Amino acid sequence: MTPDIDRQVAIDTATALPTQADLEAWVGAVFARHPDETRMEMTVRFISPEESQTLNRDYRGKDKPTNVLSFPFETPPGMSLPLLGDLAICHDVVVTEAAAQEKHLAHHYPHMVIHGTLHLLGYDHIDEREAEEMEALERELLAGFKIGDPYAE
Repeated sequence: MTPDIDRQVAIDTATALPTQADLEAWVGAVFARHPDETRMEMTVRFISPEESQTLNRDYRGKDKPTNVLSFPFETPPGMSLPLLGDLAICHDVVVTEAAAQEKHLAHHYPHMVIHGTLHLLGYDHIDEREAEEMEALERELLAGFKIGDPYAE
């Protein structure tokens, strides 16, 4: 089943952003590994550094822009909705990171979308065991797109 993604672009950029088809493929790969997941609707919003910094400060207490923020939807008790949540991706940060890490932007973006979607599904990387599990799954999913290990030195 194809995920239902509301793609929002809140920036002007000369650099190509991922397409709707790109997002559906990357998120779809995550859902393929989670066949019991029924929440298939989400928003992916491409944002400015200013919006990223505001969201990161207000929701995470970190007063700086970041690559991707995940906002899981909390279904009210007694309701069943297919909403998974929202990803807010700061395009400028992703572009800067890709250049600094000497990665193709076309490889870094799938990583950011997959990483953020896994967060929406409850994965985390706070403790070492959870980080290893999440990173292993990211490597596996990215390999399906012929993208190398994003954590390799």
